[in-house]
Amino acid sequence: MEKNSFLEGNILPVLIKFAIPLMLSLILQALYGAVDLMVVGKFGTTASISAVSTGGQVMQSATVIVTGLTMGVTVLLGQAIGADKQKDAAAYVAGQIKLLLVVALIQTGLLMLFAEQAARLVHVPQEALPEAVSYIRICASGMIFITAYNAVSGIFRGIGDSRSPFLFVFTACLINIVLDLIFVGLFHLSAAGAALATILAQGCSFLFSLLYMAKKRERLPFRLTKESFREKGSVKRILSMGLPIAAQDFQVNVSFLIITAIINSLGLVESASVGIAEKLFIFLALVPMSFMSALSAFVAQNVGAGKPQRAAKAFFSAVRISFSCGFLVFLLTFFQGDFLASIFTSDPQVITSTQLYLKSCSFEYLLTAINFCLLGYFNGHGKTKFVLIQGILTVFLVRIPLSYFLRMLPDTNLLIIGIAVPLSALFELLVCAWYFRRLQKTVLDTAV
Repeated sequence: MEKNSFLEGNILPVLIKFAIPLMLSLILQALYGAVDLMVVGKFGTTASISAVSTGGQVMQSATVIVTGLTMGVTVLLGQAIGADKQKDAAAYVAGQIKLLLVVALIQTGLLMLFAEQAARLVHVPQEALPEAVSYIRICASGMIFITAYNAVSGIFRGIGDSRSPFLFVFTACLINIVLDLIFVGLFHLSAAGAALATILAQGCSFLFSLLYMAKKRERLPFRLTKESFREKGSVKRILSMGLPIAAQDFQVNVSFLIITAIINSLGLVESASVGIAEKLFIFLALVPMSFMSALSAFVAQNVGAGKPQRAAKAFFSAVRISFSCGFLVFLLTFFQGDFLASIFTSDPQVITSTQLYLKSCSFEYLLTAINFCLLGYFNGHGKTKFVLIQGILTVFLVRIPLSYFLRMLPDTNLLIIGIAVPLSALFELLVCAWYFRRLQKTVLDTAV
């Protein structure tokens, strides 16, 4: 079975085999927002682009809370399976169901009630405000589907199966593209149409994942029982493991929102440019993001099985591949930023502005290639609290203050403001490298 290959045999082929479906899933997930932005960019206005990009960031800040908690389940499930503790694995799955149902309902209510306040908080340009509010509220109505999809995907990744989540998001993406063309291109519903297409597609993905899971239940390495749902400690452990990851991802997205608010004050063109750059990041950082998720599951199972040295070897293998790809992305963003921007818009001002921002941000991709692998390794070891702490330090001590300072300089532009991005990534790398050496020493001492 695939889960056994995590614990024995050649590392690199198994890691790549697991990472490729994750990468494809990330591509398709990124297409959700990218297709929305591209279709709106072709059939709508610059205000609509700003509304979808900023509204999408608000929704992403809500979604990462869910994905962070599910990552906690992925790690706990992986460790339980690695240690062959099937009852614990079932308890974590049951605990996730109880916890995320409550989280989804709370988020839906808050987003529906405070959509306008959230949009104003990030200084959405006045021309784009009505569409941004509409986008957030429509997407919020489908929060239960977003939560359910991520919950099922987290379970499959925890047991060493990354192909099934890819099938779920593939189904949703196809539906989303078709509905985008209908609602935005044919009916000219702009941002509202893009949001409606997204939630309908996610609802279909959730239904498909339920049917798929029911069909594959005999192959799952755990069995849900009434006792699984009565086990009270599972929710507490999920919160202990997943909440720091959720908080880390949330504060990163909040930092994006704050930086977007800082840049939005420059005008509509700059607002649209940063929105496009953020959408591009998801595609351009696919390899390190995939290895971060892959390492979280791979390392968790090997830690659970008492094989920390195998986990470390997997980390170094992932870094070599990730950095090689990061170098190619650096060249692309530094020299071809205008081409990348033209994929999303034909507005020459937005293209030029986006090109400037991508040029200064390009160095980030060299550093992120290593940083994401480090974070995946730490998550797999269960060191999620450190992941949160380093994220807070990086964002609130470096990235936000530096972005604000560069914004306030005379005659500033996105080329200057973007310098904050690679400098904060460098700070993160130094902090994570220090902790990696400390963790390795602890692991070796424990093994002795």
